[in-house]
Amino acid sequence: MKGGPLFIGILNLTPDSFSDGGRFLDPEAALAHAAELVQAGARMLDLGAESTRPGAASVDVATEWGRLEPLLSTLRTAMPNIPLSLDTRHPAVAAKGLALGASVLNDVTGFSDPAMLELARSSTCGLIAMRSRKDGAGFHMPPYRDSAPTHARQAIAELISIRDRLSSAGITQDRVLLDPGFGFGTTFQEDLAIWGALAGLSVELDWPVERICLGLSRKRFLAARAGTPDLPPAQRDRLTAAAHGEAIDWGYRVFRTHAIG
Repeated sequence: MKGGPLFIGILNLTPDSFSDGGRFLDPEAALAHAAELVQAGARMLDLGAESTRPGAASVDVATEWGRLEPLLSTLRTAMPNIPLSLDTRHPAVAAKGLALGASVLNDVTGFSDPAMLELARSSTCGLIAMRSRKDGAGFHMPPYRDSAPTHARQAIAELISIRDRLSSAGITQDRVLLDPGFGFGTTFQEDLAIWGALAGLSVELDWPVERICLGLSRKRFLAARAGTPDLPPAQRDRLTAAAHGEAIDWGYRVFRTHAIG
């Protein structure tokens, strides 16, 4: 990718995110952190106002938009050259965000909502489409430390389904980043299998490796893989950076991350 890897800085505007919940609810604190991420090398910012951690409660549109709107408005003025991605699965929030200047929609449900897919189809914005597994209104989150051996075939099939859904809607490849969704409905063993499949994932998907976005930052997968499963999320940045380095060697160029360096 031109200019080296694209690091997308994560801004959690929630009280309950797994890594830094509550730290950036205040718009001034969020703006200061956005500046830190850009100074460290982020070339895009990803704003999310609904936590998708295991067990997190869903939020209504008014609450989600109320958290997003002040910072989105401020960033468009303060950092006009930094593209903004909106991490949402709700069409009403996504539409408001695009109207206010967001240039990318990041949907952790892979645009499975017909209204969200139609919004994506009718716009010209970039898209990040992640694989996940739903359980009613929330997400299916099995016991992570399940030690039963498994494989990556189901996750890859789910990514292929997302790819085909977007293609069938007439959305061109150059607008889309696919995300394997580490930790979303997967156990450690399945995440480990997905990680083992990364070197050949582009071929499996028939999809350019530079159009795959990896969201590994501070994930429990990294702590478990390192043999330190109880390491707190805020102490996993070194593991994140090491994983990014490995993935870069396999050709990956796009990473969503809480910290850069």
